[in-house]
Amino acid sequence: MLLGRSVLPMQQLLRMGRGAVIPLDAREHDEVWILANNHPVARGEIQIFEEKISIVVTKAANVYDFMAIGS
Repeated sequence: MLLGRSVLPMQQLLRMGRGAVIPLDAREHDEVWILANNHPVARGEIQIFEEKISIVVTKAANVYDFMAIGS
């Protein structure tokens, strides 16, 4: 499952310790791809309840759409 992406300088990554937070480019209610062995199997939506993050499956994946975005 790919929840988001982030670009960090290597120096910043090396300075991070346990419990560090890496901000991602995905937010609550964003649509995400659900992958199995890097193969798209479904689409889902990020949901946050209290301190828990979940993905709700919304539809089957279209392989051609996945390939078109270059993920």
